[in-house]
Amino acid sequence: MMLPKRARVLALIAAVALTVPSLPSMAQEISETHLQAARAAIDAIEATDEFDNILPQAAHALKGELIQQSPNLEELISATVDEKALELAARRRDLEHEAALAYARIFDQEELESIAEFYSSSAGQKLLSDGPIVTREVYEAAEIWRRGVIRDLANGVTETLQAAVGSKAPEIGATTDALAEGATDSQ
Repeated sequence: MMLPKRARVLALIAAVALTVPSLPSMAQEISETHLQAARAAIDAIEATDEFDNILPQAAHALKGELIQQSPNLEELISATVDEKALELAARRRDLEHEAALAYARIFDQEELESIAEFYSSSAGQKLLSDGPIVTREVYEAAEIWRRGVIRDLANGVTETLQAAVGSKAPEIGATTDALAEGATDSQ
């Protein structure tokens, strides 16, 4: 059975993506203990967890596409895709290895051990779980602050110019209003 063109292209892209990052690692030898520290850090910070659904999603999408083309082969397609996906599941270790190499090239063993220790602690776990909430709240606060600063700058400049030159003061208008409301392009 031939795979659809899109599935073949996706498979080729994935193969290249997994191969290319390993090329620079050949030039630099990394000890096994350094790699173990990198793996521990990766586990602690959940660096590759977001990729856990790639294979299941690809299998699901492939099933849907093939079943749509040949609905009479639904059972065979489902069984075949599931079987092949399970065979590929072991390749998840390849990603973990490449991630460990990437971290080991950037951080020394002691830094990786410190990272793993912190993120394995209750404070590190809380940062991982609640960090996105805090980040969102900081961005919301920054947006409110940004609007206030722009508004107060415009008001202060307007008051000072009017006091200095009276009615001849330039009017601060649409550009400042747009900036205060969040528009990024004032043209």
